[in-house]
Amino acid sequence: MYIIENPEVEEVFNKYPESMRQKLMFLRKLVLDTASEIEGVNNVEETLKWGEPSYLTKSGSTIRMNLKKSNPDQYAMYFVCNTNLVEIFKELYRENFKFEGNRAIIFNKNDEVPVNELKDCISLALTYHRRKHLPMLGVL
Repeated sequence: MYIIENPEVEEVFNKYPESMRQKLMFLRKLVLDTASEIEGVNNVEETLKWGEPSYLTKSGSTIRMNLKKSNPDQYAMYFVCNTNLVEIFKELYRENFKFEGNRAIIFNKNDEVPVNELKDCISLALTYHRRKHLPMLGVL
């Protein structure tokens, strides 16, 4: 597991209920693992945006994660809503995920996360600025 180097991010993770912290830490690990597998993505900044753990790269669009305030048994991975990322995720993985508008993939507490599909989504977000000019971000 990757060490959280930003004390503010660590503090946010430590405030989550244990069962949900494990879920969010798993999402965090997927983001960092995926980033390490992408050629040219050399640095992922882990910070807080709107008080939520957030992950940024020079070549990509911000990914955030948090519990759903409206439902304590749900958590989410958020994407910048003025991109077409979630629209493309819906085209590719409508059967695999629950979505919230054009900004989030939602998980219920007991969901099994489709890892390979989520890593594809994360990869598209982390390389968004390289791909945004391509139809369907170049995935088809």
